[in-house]
Amino acid sequence: MRNRSLKSPPTPSAQAGFSLIEIILVVVLIGGIVAFAATRILGGGDRAKVNLAKAQVQTLAEKVDQYEMDTGVLPGELADLVKAPSGASGWLGPYAKAAELNDPWNHPYVFKMPGEGRPFELASLGADGEPGGDSTSADIAFE
Repeated sequence: MRNRSLKSPPTPSAQAGFSLIEIILVVVLIGGIVAFAATRILGGGDRAKVNLAKAQVQTLAEKVDQYEMDTGVLPGELADLVKAPSGASGWLGPYAKAAELNDPWNHPYVFKMPGEGRPFELASLGADGEPGGDSTSADIAFE
């Protein structure tokens, strides 16, 4: 005769594993963490572009000032920083590359001469490329 175990097979509730509710709860928590992280990371890109535009406006204004010191006049347009305009005496450029005349959103910088209360105005129109706006669409002007 064979020895049989007196124990009965384990019931399904005693077996190791996860219930469907536990699996769904973990998936929802992981999804929430990923969504939160994605908004923080993607939002940082817009903030970085705004900070880059601020720095580029200041740098480009310094290049306009350098052009003025060399030639004795302000450039008629920003393209004069890249290629010498006809009749420009003292031009020692190029002062900028063509790619530097566009903001981080690839819109051309706005150059106005004369400016209001200063010799010139220089600005980026922000993400939307339109005057005014707020947040990433706000204008970024030379201070």
